[in-house]
Amino acid sequence: MKLDILAFAAHPDDVELACSGTLLKHIGMGKKVGLIDLTRGELGTRGTAEIRDKEAAASAKLMGASARENLDLGDGFFEHSKENTLKIIRMIRKYQPEIVLANSITDRHPDHGRAAKLVNEACFYSGLQKIVTEDKNERQMKWRPKAVYHYIQDRNLVPDFVVDITPYIEKKQELILAFRSQFYLPDSDEYKNELQTPISGKVFLDFLKAKAATYGRDAGFEYAEGFNVARIPGVNSFFDLV
Repeated sequence: MKLDILAFAAHPDDVELACSGTLLKHIGMGKKVGLIDLTRGELGTRGTAEIRDKEAAASAKLMGASARENLDLGDGFFEHSKENTLKIIRMIRKYQPEIVLANSITDRHPDHGRAAKLVNEACFYSGLQKIVTEDKNERQMKWRPKAVYHYIQDRNLVPDFVVDITPYIEKKQELILAFRSQFYLPDSDEYKNELQTPISGKVFLDFLKAKAATYGRDAGFEYAEGFNVARIPGVNSFFDLV
């Protein structure tokens, strides 16, 4: 299955929190989108790996994603290694995306910056013919995405560009709340039976919405998501930027 956009995440829910509005928008444009979680988020205070697997599947279905896989590299302790790079290369070659989205270049959680570097380098190496990978015992073709964009997460980094998500802000909230064990659902058993964390209160959801409004303001959008570039993008004319 060839995809237009493949979004990688260190943890299940990273994509939902940081760039799901953008993915919803592109799905609405008829683009095929897939998600690859590097870990199962098993070190999170709330929930379990099994619960988060189910939540991730529910969110992907609600989003309308064409695929979602988990590489189970080990939350908190996955390494920037040849083995893990090859696992990511296999996903890139399997889905042949034009665009890859990856974690924030730097962030509060150490996994995010490490995942960003790992995915960015895998995108380059995936285009090298002499790196051999297989899927279902068949040799994969080399493939290098045209662009890698890093979604902004917890820290308020200065974006290189923003995407208008105004029509999708409420749907984005639904995707986030599909992770019932993690976020503010005060009437749910999953919420009541877990310890409180910095992201489990209503104030965190309010923060996300305010952040989207802040990123949208300079561009004249009500709500937007911010991205940083791995390399400088080129345009044909000034009017591509209008």
